[in-house]
Amino acid sequence: MKLIFLGTNGWYNTSIGNTTCIFLESEKEYIIFDAGDGLYKIDRFIKQKKPIYLFLSHFHLDHISGLHTLNKFNFPQGLKIYSYEGMKKILNKIICFPYTMFLNDLPYPVDLFELKEGDEQNLPFSLKCLSLIHSAPCFGYRLNIENKIITYCPDTGICENALKLARDADFLMCECSLKAGQDRKDWPHLNPHSAAQIAKQSNAKKLALIHFNPYFYPALKDRERAEKEAKEIFANTFYAKDDMEIIL
Repeated sequence: MKLIFLGTNGWYNTSIGNTTCIFLESEKEYIIFDAGDGLYKIDRFIKQKKPIYLFLSHFHLDHISGLHTLNKFNFPQGLKIYSYEGMKKILNKIICFPYTMFLNDLPYPVDLFELKEGDEQNLPFSLKCLSLIHSAPCFGYRLNIENKIITYCPDTGICENALKLARDADFLMCECSLKAGQDRKDWPHLNPHSAAQIAKQSNAKKLALIHFNPYFYPALKDRERAEKEAKEIFANTFYAKDDMEIIL
C-alpha cells in the first residue's frame, strides 16, 4: 500500500502546505481521508478504475473546501463519500449553487453514506469510526486493510476514543495543531506531546504528525521542532509534509 500526504495544513493553505487531505492506495481501492484543498491533486494518482472512498471527519472548511474541485475530475467508477449522520443535509447546503456545482451535476456518480459509530460491515475492508473531542462533531477512523491497521485522528483533544482507534495501529496519523505546552479546552486540539502520548498509550507502531496550524507552524523547521518534541515521548514519530509518500 502507498500513502500520500496531499494536504498537511490545518486552517488555511500556505507555501508549504494545503489543507488536510490524505490519499491511500491499496491493491483493490483508493481511500481518501478528508477533502481539504489538497484534494485537487488526487487525479495525479487515480489511474485505474478501482472504487474510490472518501471519509470526511467533520465539516470545518479546512476539511471540505477541496470538494469544490470535484468537477475537474472524471471518475467513471464514481465516488463514495462517508461521514457521520447529518452529512447529506450539511453537504447539500454547501456543495450547491451559488457556491459550487451540485454533486448531482458532476460528470460521474457521487453517493453519500452516513455512518453510525462502530464497525461498518458494508465495505470491503474493516472500518471503525468513533467520535472525537472537538468544537464540532468529528469522527476518527480506523481501517484494517491488507493486514495493516491504519488510524486517522484529525481534530481532537486526548480522549478515550482516540486511544481506542489507535490501539496497536501499524500506522497512526494524529493532528498537531498546537505547540508544545499549549492546550485549548474550548477548541480541542493536540500538540506534539499529547499526540505522542496517544501513540505511546495505545501501543501504536508509528506516528505521523499532520494538520499543522500554519499560524504556529509557518515553516518546516517548526514541524521539525514538533517532531523532536514528540520523540521525547514516542520515538517512532515523524512530521508529514505535502506530497510525502509512504509505503506501508
